[in-house]
Amino acid sequence: MTTITTRPYKEEADLETIAYLINICDTIDKDEGVSVTELKTDINTPSVDRVRDLKLWEDADGKLIGFGFLWLTEPSETIDGFMSFYVHPSARGGDLETKIIQWSQERMHEVSQERSFPVRLLLGVRDYQNEHVAIVESNGFTRDRYFFTMERSLAEPIPQPQFPGGFTLRQMNGEQDAPAWVELHNQSFIDHWNYHPLTVENLKYWLNEPTYRPELDLIATAADGTFAAFCHCYVDPDYNARTGLNEGWVRILGTQRGFRRMGLGRAILLCGLHCLKAADMETARLGVDADNPNGALRLYESIGFRKKNTRIMYVKSI
Repeated sequence: MTTITTRPYKEEADLETIAYLINICDTIDKDEGVSVTELKTDINTPSVDRVRDLKLWEDADGKLIGFGFLWLTEPSETIDGFMSFYVHPSARGGDLETKIIQWSQERMHEVSQERSFPVRLLLGVRDYQNEHVAIVESNGFTRDRYFFTMERSLAEPIPQPQFPGGFTLRQMNGEQDAPAWVELHNQSFIDHWNYHPLTVENLKYWLNEPTYRPELDLIATAADGTFAAFCHCYVDPDYNARTGLNEGWVRILGTQRGFRRMGLGRAILLCGLHCLKAADMETARLGVDADNPNGALRLYESIGFRKKNTRIMYVKSI
């Protein structure tokens, strides 16, 4: 029997090894892969406990064959741990996946005890990843939601945005706008599935990402200066270099209560697409909850987005 040992994350010395494992797995599993820069950004998020929210599994030769990562939300009705796990193709077919899931359950149990809050595990799997689906379901997870990745060619004509009277479009003004932007974000998504509040600390961290581009971070303000809607777009040079594509993402789109059904979401989304095209992107992508309560799927389809793939969100209460 192969000896497998576990150890904690050793800061940046582990980044290249972890990224290598993820990319081997994602090649087999037809997923998107990761760069060292992307991985470092995710792991260094302020809400991640790098000692307890990451775990590595190695074989007898010290080769990394398994990796588990938890990202914990702020409390709402629950504290949720979004889990990712990777097992080297040569180590699959045993019980390593189950051991990683068990580690994540034990970690979430610690969180529940320390914070006196109910907790859940969430895990996303592409609908065609049959091996992953079988493992997740055999470990007691249940299907809870479906999310679509959608895309649109930016070579096709993009309609000109039409804002309601009294609203102004502008770029986000960095950390100066952070508190109001976070309030806009939280009020826009408070009635969505699995809502958890965003913190100013996490937003400021994202604003300092090397890939952040203020010209792609748009806000629609009302006549009195209130932030009413926003569209944050994102271009990842590492992803485009790795895939050979030229894509940009609509990372966040939202309109807060009191400003909906006025055409603001459509108008600012079109502005975002024009900005991505001006940044020389050929394709725009976005993710959407298939059962979004505010008609987002219909909006995206009306502007020319089409479904590319489906991710199943699994949930397990701990």
